[in-house]
Amino acid sequence: MCVVDFSLKPTSDFSPQVDRLIELALEEDIGRGDVTTQALIPPEKKGTAQIRAKASLVVAGLPVAARVFHKLDREVHFLPMAEEGQEVKAGAVLAQLRGPVASILTGERVALNFLMRLSGIATFTRKVIAAVEGFPVAVVDTRKTTPGWRLLEKYAVKVGGGQNHRFGLYDGVLIKNNHLLAVGSITEAVRRARKQVHQLLKIEVEVADLQGLEEALAAGADIIMLDNMAEEELARAVEMNQGRVLLEASGGMTLERLPQVAATGVNFISMGALTHSAPAVDIHLRLMPG
Repeated sequence: MCVVDFSLKPTSDFSPQVDRLIELALEEDIGRGDVTTQALIPPEKKGTAQIRAKASLVVAGLPVAARVFHKLDREVHFLPMAEEGQEVKAGAVLAQLRGPVASILTGERVALNFLMRLSGIATFTRKVIAAVEGFPVAVVDTRKTTPGWRLLEKYAVKVGGGQNHRFGLYDGVLIKNNHLLAVGSITEAVRRARKQVHQLLKIEVEVADLQGLEEALAAGADIIMLDNMAEEELARAVEMNQGRVLLEASGGMTLERLPQVAATGVNFISMGALTHSAPAVDIHLRLMPG
């Protein structure tokens, strides 16, 4: 059987959504069979391999990589050698595998794809969090995620030190500009939302200027998203708000701009780049001699 040793899982007992994603990735890569490995490697051949970082990074996704091999062949033993969220240098051993060499080679690319993508998000998020260190602000992700990967990508953001915004359309009301164009006004949109949704759901409204902020405050919004505002306008919005509701700055966020936005006093900074623009990091797998 596959022995997997880790303490932190991205979902409880691996949600069906994560399992489906892994199965789809394996199906996509293997197709009718790994013809190269089948031609070269006897199925009874056993061996050991190591997964190593080729650059400095923040580790995320080892449980997912382990699950890949578990799905492929339960005789593969996967032993993590690093913790989720740990910062490692180039050359660090992230995991060791023992078992059928054919299964290790067949699962290699899928496992590494998950590791490289999720560790890339965690690594970039850690840099973002460092940029706002000392400010009483939380950096949150968005729904700008790879289709099918949202649960895992938001997990990687958390591993990197960020926080999660809503996971989907079902777990929070966010009235955006197109909703407002359809309804007619912030006041009417908040009224309708308050009437229809559960009392425990927060109502957030996106505004583009200080006039919209005033209307959203008067309408009783719980959170107000300040969209594409310059730092001076953000600071003025914080002053006008006087701590009544939570304020979220959004739009045009870059690593270089973050300290200036954090200094305005907003409560949250949402940054789609955490998931849609984080570069993958370089990780490889090598069979050990003998």
